[in-house]
Amino acid sequence: MLNISNNQAVENLDLSTYDSGKKVMHRRHFKYFNIFLTGFSILLLILLFLPWTQNITGRGNVTTLTPDQRPQTLQSPIPGKLEEWFVREGDYVKKGDTILRISEIKNEYFDPDLIERTELQIDAKSSAVNAYSFKVGALDNQIAALDNERAIKSRQAQNKLLQSKQKVVSDSIDLKAARTNLIIAQTKNNLSQELYEAGIDPLAKLEDTRLKLQEAEQKEVSSEQKLLQSRNDVLNAQLELGRIVQEYADKVAKARSDQFSAQSSQFDTEAQVSKLQTDRTNYEIRRGLYFITAPQDGYINKAIIGGLGETFKEGEPLVNIMPANYDLAVETFVEPLDLPLIHLGEEVRVQFDGWPAIVFSGWPNVSYGTYGAKVIAVERFISPNGKYRILLAPDENDHEWPDALRPGSGTYTIALLEDVPIWYELWRRLNGFPPNYYQPESKDDGAKK
Repeated sequence: MLNISNNQAVENLDLSTYDSGKKVMHRRHFKYFNIFLTGFSILLLILLFLPWTQNITGRGNVTTLTPDQRPQTLQSPIPGKLEEWFVREGDYVKKGDTILRISEIKNEYFDPDLIERTELQIDAKSSAVNAYSFKVGALDNQIAALDNERAIKSRQAQNKLLQSKQKVVSDSIDLKAARTNLIIAQTKNNLSQELYEAGIDPLAKLEDTRLKLQEAEQKEVSSEQKLLQSRNDVLNAQLELGRIVQEYADKVAKARSDQFSAQSSQFDTEAQVSKLQTDRTNYEIRRGLYFITAPQDGYINKAIIGGLGETFKEGEPLVNIMPANYDLAVETFVEPLDLPLIHLGEEVRVQFDGWPAIVFSGWPNVSYGTYGAKVIAVERFISPNGKYRILLAPDENDHEWPDALRPGSGTYTIALLEDVPIWYELWRRLNGFPPNYYQPESKDDGAKK
C-alpha cells in the first residue's frame, strides 16, 4: 500500500464502537491488573526476607554402622574343589554352621593318613633325639673318666719322675763314695808297692792291695754307670709324663669332638622334629579348612561358585552372606568445596528411595517424608568419584527409620546449615558462591568461632 496521503486512518478509528473493543479497552481491567501486580510485588518482597536454610545435598545409599555388619564374601584360604553345599540362597545360618565342603587339589595333601604318617615320623625323630642325648651323656661320662685316668697316670708318672730324680741323687752319692774308695785303694796300693820294694811287705800283701784297687775301680765305673742310667731314667720319666698328658689330651679332644657331633646331630634332629610338628599342626588346621562355616549369624545372599566339582584358588570368593543383626546408617558424598561445612554431629535430612516425600530443601520444617540423621564420620581421603564420603547415623530425637529398609537402598541427603534470607540465597546462587562457612557452637561458652 502506497503512503501517498498525510491523513492517518488510525486517527479516525474508534475501537470502542465495537463489542470486542468495549471488552478489551475497558478501564476496569487495567485497575484489577495493577492491583494484582502491586500485591504480587509486595508478596515477593516479603518472601525475599523470609528465612532460608542453606543446605548441602548429596546422593548415597543405605549401609551399616560398623564394618562387621556389612555384607561380606567368604573365601577359602586354600585352593580346592567344591564338593557339597549344605545351604541354599536365602537360608538363615547361625555362627559356626557349615555352608559348604571342599576337597584338596594339591597332590602333596592327597594322602588321607597324612597326619598319622607325620606322627610316626615325629616319633622316629624323637627316638633319634633321645639316642643322641644318651650318646652325649655317655661321651660326657667317658670324658670324665679320661680326665680322672689322666690325673692318675699323671700322678704315677710324676712319682716315677721323682723316684728317678732321687735315684740320681743316690747314685751320685755312691759314685762319690766309689771314687773316694778308689783314691784310698790307690793310696794303699802305692804304699804297699813302696813297702814291697823296700822288702818290708810280702808280695802277697801287694797283690791283695792291687786286687782291692781293681775292685775299687770296678765299683767306681759301676757307680758312674748307674748314675748315667738314673739320669736317663729321669729323662724317660719326663718323656712319659709328657706322653701321658698328650695321649689323654688327644683322647679327650676326640671324645669331645664326638660329643659335639652328637649334639649337632641332636639339635638337627630336634629341628626336624619341630618342623614335623609344625607340619602336623598345619595339616590338622588345613583339614579343618575343608568346611566353610558362617562367621556370624546371617542370610545367604548369593552363591558365587555354585557348580559341584568347580575348582578355585585361595582367596577366591565363594559365597556372599549378609549379617542378620545390623545397625543402619547412610553413606553419602559431598563436594570438596562443601567439606569444611560438614562437622561431626551435623543434622542431616534423609530421603529414602521407595518412601514418598515432599521436600522443600530450604524449609526442612515443612518437608514431609524425610528422616533425621547426624554425621558420625567424615572420610579423611577423597573417594574415587572425586567426592568425600560422609557416614550418617539415625537421629535419636527424630522419627525412627523405616523397618523395611535394607542396606544398599538409594538415598538423597540434605545437610542443614545456617538460616539466611531468601534474597541472600538467590544472590549467592547467582554468583556461584559456596554456603556460609561456620563452626558449630561450642559446648563451653556457646559462642560461634
